[in-house]
Amino acid sequence: MVRQDSYLTLHYRIELASGPAAGSVFADTFTGRPATLQMGNGQWAPGMEEKLLGHREDERFQLDIAPEEAYGARNPDLLQRITREMLASNAAEGVEFVPGDMVEFAAPNGSRYSGVLKEIDDKTALFDFNHPLAGVALRLDVHILGIL
Repeated sequence: MVRQDSYLTLHYRIELASGPAAGSVFADTFTGRPATLQMGNGQWAPGMEEKLLGHREDERFQLDIAPEEAYGARNPDLLQRITREMLASNAAEGVEFVPGDMVEFAAPNGSRYSGVLKEIDDKTALFDFNHPLAGVALRLDVHILGIL
């Protein structure tokens, strides 16, 4: 049975159940190699992992997950405008950016974080630093292949 410290081998499909891309598939391992998931290690949102607890090896099931149980609500404060100079300092020389690009930034403490470019002009660029699945309800199909 899946516990909070389990290590899983599984197939899963994450389908967007709300928002403008509802019905599209975000991730799908059923068409390839199975995935591994170490529970409690931050690979999945805690609320998504919680939904796996108590399930057994070789079990197949489908879950509907509210945004609050997955990656949370969208935070409008995470839409941020930065200068083109700051953008250039986080990119290789000569790189051109277009809306939709995912750009990685260095934080003052040395960690890294990513944002999606939403719009760009001569002086600034608008980035969305929300998780791509924030504010989206999910449908999760799971087949647990093994539990350690």
